[in-house]
Amino acid sequence: MPDPPPWRPRRADPELAKLGDKIRSPLSASAIAKGTTYQSNPEIRRMVNAALYLRRPLLITGGPGTGKSSLIDSVAYELQLGEPLRWPVTSRSTLRDALYSYDAIGRAQAKRDDKDSEKDLDVGDFIELGPLGTAMLPAIRPRALLIDEIDKADIDLPNDLLNVIEEGRYHIPELSRIKNKSAMNVRGFGGNQEVEITGGQVDSHEFPFVVMTSNGERDFPAPFLRRCLQMKMPDPCDDPIRLKAIVTAHLGSQKMKDATKLIDSFVARAQKGEKLSADQLLNAIQLVMGAHVLSPEDKTKMLESLTLGLGRKT
Repeated sequence: MPDPPPWRPRRADPELAKLGDKIRSPLSASAIAKGTTYQSNPEIRRMVNAALYLRRPLLITGGPGTGKSSLIDSVAYELQLGEPLRWPVTSRSTLRDALYSYDAIGRAQAKRDDKDSEKDLDVGDFIELGPLGTAMLPAIRPRALLIDEIDKADIDLPNDLLNVIEEGRYHIPELSRIKNKSAMNVRGFGGNQEVEITGGQVDSHEFPFVVMTSNGERDFPAPFLRRCLQMKMPDPCDDPIRLKAIVTAHLGSQKMKDATKLIDSFVARAQKGEKLSADQLLNAIQLVMGAHVLSPEDKTKMLESLTLGLGRKT
């Protein structure tokens, strides 16, 4: 990674970051498949590089099926950042959910069940970091984090998130209250690995690469927008060359050639203002031109059913 801008300093000790760099899950088969088949264009590459260089979150808007969510897999695959962390946002999501969870009831029950033991239960045993909390652990290489459909969030959540990401640090009060301030092991997101936190304070070394997706269903406050890099995801259905590259990457060059007329018809519909998605086209080609045997009449009916318009473009 190039050096960060002066206003985005690395906070954690480099030696600690080297140890933390190993605490990440390897890319899953699904992420590898998405990463290897993703077809970007110059505009997408420019904005991704800018977000990496400036250490800014990338806010992506666009229609369904345009590749907003799978972009994170492509970047994680290309830069070998490990399995992307994912946080699907709902109307009930809070900043605390993103950072960590503390099972106070579980600890109380464990104390009750083990009341005759002289061993004091570690608070860290009942804390699990959230996706953002894990992404901000000190590391030499950035972690990849997808915050999906942030426009579904409560009105205050976007600014709350950006304040933490801007500072590159957060703390866990349940750990900072411990008198001896000793290092405590907690579970990373998903509970698969343990990480060591001292005094309840987490300082980033390398800022995470954050992609936030939005369907454009709401406007965001100006303080939030100024801290992000914004990009509208180009619709592959409007670009015949990119759409054919997507079909080739997923289904092979022969199926792409066999489906040329279908692709051209699909693009023509999109250019007339019909809202379509690339995965509809992939499903249609796979079924109609795959091993599944269909009569000509069934092929026609299935093509119509699988490529129904999703509405009018805005």
